[in-house]
Amino acid sequence: MNILLRSAKIIDNNSKYHNKKMDILIKNGIISEIGKGIKGPENCREIKLKNLHVSTGWFDSSVSLGEPGYEERENIAHGLEVAAKSGFTKVAVNPNTKPFIDNKSAVEFLVQKSKDAAVDLHPIANLTLGAQGKEMAELYDMKNSGAIAFGDYNKSIENANLLKIALLYVQNFDGIVMSFPQDGGIGKHGFVNESVNTTRLGLNSIPNLSEELQITRDLSLLEYTGGKLHIPTITTHKGVQLIKDAKKKGLDVTCSVAAHHLYLTDEEISSFDTNYKVNPPLRGLKDTKALIKGVKDGVIDMVVSDHNPIDIENKNVEFENGFFGSIGMESLFGCLGSKMDLEDVILSITEKPRKRFNLPVEIIEESHKAELTLFDPELDYIFEEENILSKSKNSAFLGKKLKGKAYGIIANKQLILS
Repeated sequence: MNILLRSAKIIDNNSKYHNKKMDILIKNGIISEIGKGIKGPENCREIKLKNLHVSTGWFDSSVSLGEPGYEERENIAHGLEVAAKSGFTKVAVNPNTKPFIDNKSAVEFLVQKSKDAAVDLHPIANLTLGAQGKEMAELYDMKNSGAIAFGDYNKSIENANLLKIALLYVQNFDGIVMSFPQDGGIGKHGFVNESVNTTRLGLNSIPNLSEELQITRDLSLLEYTGGKLHIPTITTHKGVQLIKDAKKKGLDVTCSVAAHHLYLTDEEISSFDTNYKVNPPLRGLKDTKALIKGVKDGVIDMVVSDHNPIDIENKNVEFENGFFGSIGMESLFGCLGSKMDLEDVILSITEKPRKRFNLPVEIIEESHKAELTLFDPELDYIFEEENILSKSKNSAFLGKKLKGKAYGIIANKQLILS
């Protein structure tokens, strides 16, 4: 398919066309020409969209798709279509499935199911067998089958020696260990932030201390072993400072933050709406401000949706019984656009996560592969159920004002528009 993008403003710090409005001609999946007034060849699809901007393809490094085991929540084929229409050309898929992604065959299943999609699926495999935190899985075999990192989704590794061994072992093949930042003992039965508001509501809490203790321990292990550590979805101001200090020491550590932790605070919990029940929990305003600053300063390397579809039977219940999780791919860009400058947003969902997970960083220039996201960064709108593309509808952003929306993607020689 030949595609001609008309008057697209290019957002790519690595390109000589950065911040320029150009036509982009794509032939057979390759950027053939960039210029003004390009004449399209025969059988060329011309795309003209309001306030069209183009960047390298967005990458969401924390997505749950349900399949295998929870297809009623979401499945791979439909989930990747949602990703494409939300602007993502790559997603890293969490291993919170049934069965778990803790062996070579399970990794290969995910890769095979997604082979013809426009969106590239990169499996995150379990660090431990059955996500039990007791016995390390066959990491090397899973790496060779396509796993890009190893971690038990939303479960901390309580056994410090196991994490130590994993950090040492993965150095043999340049692997990445992920460790969820939540101490397994403190706040074990909690489900909201510890604050005056949540105490008044009488809800069991997960204090900031739970995150800070876990990060401190994991960074101490990393300093001892070396290796590569990624800490997903941090939420506290002190957590940001701990990682900043570790990077100054030269430790090979990165971290992410979920978009809802940049936009929402624990004040939302007063409604007892289970869409706001996420793990880690929504924190206070001081934390939210520190997280936004952490992204802008480069301490936090990437922003993720932490997209986690949950069926209505497990959300439309009493708050304490509701499952953790919110969908987020559809709302991620609009959330970030309301909180940060465009270039900071694009870096946090393109170049930075790609580099961490050893994926190629494409450039918008002639002769390069066309892996592009098409979007309007200025569109203001209220996020409503009609904006939800996922099978599950458990969004924490319903009724929120967002800024910016994806038109779709061009990737793997396919054009997908929302």
